[in-house]
Amino acid sequence: MPPDEYRIRAAGKMDAEVIARQRVGMLRDMGMLDRREIDSLLAASRAYFAAALPSGEYRGWVVERGGEVAAGGGLLLRRLLPRPGHAEVGEEAYVLNVYTEPPHRRRGIARRLTEYILAWCRARGVSRVALHASVDGRHLYEQLGFVPTNEMRLELSP
Repeated sequence: MPPDEYRIRAAGKMDAEVIARQRVGMLRDMGMLDRREIDSLLAASRAYFAAALPSGEYRGWVVERGGEVAAGGGLLLRRLLPRPGHAEVGEEAYVLNVYTEPPHRRRGIARRLTEYILAWCRARGVSRVALHASVDGRHLYEQLGFVPTNEMRLELSP
């Protein structure tokens, strides 16, 4: 494979640091992260991914070129209850942390990675995929067939 070619691979425990850093970068870029929270969020994310990647709780992928991680993304799986039109129990994938490093943006990497994740979901028989899109990512996800839903949220204080 040529060294300038991007390739996608499954993330492992050794990728916890870069995935945590990308998550913080994504939240920062979206304007959701106060500077004072960066260090604690990075440390907590690093610890989470170091445990969740090997256990399979979090499934992640990274895109590399020449040994450098250019992008990443992942998902969490959950069982779905039977519902109208779907009497069988299924799985839902919640896609998150799709992030492309700034020098690699505008090259179709996020699209390719998301298509890869969706192909993984189809191969596994996942019946529904959900995500929260940034303003910058919304157009891509709409092109891939995602539609807005009626989700509501309540943040409960600890």
